[in-house]
Amino acid sequence: MKNVLSCIQPTGDLHIGNYFGAVQNWVNLQDTYKCTYGVVDYHSMTMPYDPALLRENTWKMVFYLLSCGIKRENLFIQGLVPEHVELCWILSCVTSYGELQRMTQFKEKTQQLQEKDKDAFVSAGLFAYPVLQAADILIYRADYVPVGKDQEQHLELSRNIAQRFNHQFGKEYFIHPEPLFTETPKILSPADPNKKMSKSLGEKHYINLFSEEDRIRKQIKSAVTDTGEAVEGEMSPGVKNLFEIIRACGNMAAYDSLMADYTSGALRYSALKEATADALVALIHPFRERLNELNANKTAIQAEIRESSAVIRQRAQETLREVREIVGLC
Repeated sequence: MKNVLSCIQPTGDLHIGNYFGAVQNWVNLQDTYKCTYGVVDYHSMTMPYDPALLRENTWKMVFYLLSCGIKRENLFIQGLVPEHVELCWILSCVTSYGELQRMTQFKEKTQQLQEKDKDAFVSAGLFAYPVLQAADILIYRADYVPVGKDQEQHLELSRNIAQRFNHQFGKEYFIHPEPLFTETPKILSPADPNKKMSKSLGEKHYINLFSEEDRIRKQIKSAVTDTGEAVEGEMSPGVKNLFEIIRACGNMAAYDSLMADYTSGALRYSALKEATADALVALIHPFRERLNELNANKTAIQAEIRESSAVIRQRAQETLREVREIVGLC
């Protein structure tokens, strides 16, 4: 089976945009590929953070992923596999300064920090973290990495680093990882459907995948439908977003019925919102039940993830042993 690698930062809540855009796909890929999924706590250190909260959010993300259907044996915590960091240093020595300068995410995150404080501290880690991302991928010899178009630049850097390493040391060692593009819905903010759903915009702009039913219904009820900017004859972004959520949840009967109402001009926004909330509640209910079960056995589950991380680490150690030999380390 081909190897698939993907990772997620432990940044608190997991929202429905994260689920439909990535996690749902990860779950499905487990049936076809040898999958390795990481909660990358090292990456979260590149932005200002609280140490206790980082540890809490790391375990929270682990339990969220398990609740969604990620298999325990496929999951590791990056901080429990320090070989990622050593490989990052080795790869940074075959990565050019100019390549890192061109990475758009560094510019975007720097801008975010400086918008809050023009004298904000910008770490070297934030600048160099694409190399750590390349190490995450290459250390497990990943054949494929599930990515969205907005992440393609980082994967291309990983491919360039692998190619340069192979050329510099005269050995076709690293696989050139390929993108695994899949159709994923683009879920927008319920409060501003002109923007992508994001936690950085504030609580009203995202729907927590593990929210209680009342909270979900309240958010959908207050979701923006018409912003006054829709082009005549086109569906407004807010209405389109609600239809997209229903379809992503898999409730095609409601989707088709409401779309027929829209086409005939008989659509009531209240009915659309009710159907959207119903679809989300039905989707989320089993996740919440599973999360409660896992939390009831928290210590045992944490021990299992430490064990799965140790098993996965053996693969990383083997890669690093071979890389150290290739690059001339003692």
